[in-house]
Amino acid sequence: MLKSREELDAELGGAARAWLDEALAEAAHDAEAAHDAEAAHDAEAAHDAPRPGASPFASPPWELRYAAAGRRCGPEHADSVRSLLLVAARATLPSVTRLYEQGTAAERRAVLLTLHRLDLGPTALPLVEDALRANDTRLVAAAVGPYAADHLDPHAWRHAVLKCLFTEVPVAAIARLGERARGDAELARMLGDFAAERTAAGRTVPEDLRTVLGHARRTPTGPTTPGAAPGGVARTAPADADAHRATPTPAPAAPAPTEES
Repeated sequence: MLKSREELDAELGGAARAWLDEALAEAAHDAEAAHDAEAAHDAEAAHDAPRPGASPFASPPWELRYAAAGRRCGPEHADSVRSLLLVAARATLPSVTRLYEQGTAAERRAVLLTLHRLDLGPTALPLVEDALRANDTRLVAAAVGPYAADHLDPHAWRHAVLKCLFTEVPVAAIARLGERARGDAELARMLGDFAAERTAAGRTVPEDLRTVLGHARRTPTGPTTPGAAPGGVARTAPADADAHRATPTPAPAAPAPTEES
């Protein structure tokens, strides 16, 4: 979980706090410089314009601080420090893309965790999609946060849920899971297929799948869909087979009475 500046100040040592003060001041200064450039030029042209007085090939100082956050403030605080830097700098799409593409897994994770705090709209979705293709569960967990909940289309979001189940990322990491999964019949179908594949392969069905399926079987207004089994998948065989076993064989019909002459 990302920590606030106040929480960091209470946990960081004096040298780390001083370093963070300088880093955030540089990030804020860079944001102001970018704002001034946009005010003086056409907004679209200024969006990717180099910072005043800076080489177009050089990274602004705060980006260098971003990479050093773990070393200067401790790896346990690195995500929070990097997130604060991105917000203070009002990081643009070129900045977050550069930091993601050139960064370590930890630096990429901090970008993903902060996307919803930046004014980027859906433009950073390629970064989320890239993380969801990875096998690094830390990146997958970060990719399904609030930004994905806000911007992934239903098809991509369903596959993100399945990615979490497949890689054993706890579904608690999925932002607004109950809201987005509620009443999603297609998601319920996909989960059923996934459970059937696991069962056929002799593997257990994860409890998290049952949790998601429970949401998907609920109606948009909240109550459980009539006839749905609470808690999701509870079977180890296909539904049709269960239904066949559960249906009693009807007794033979009694012969019709004949009229007596």
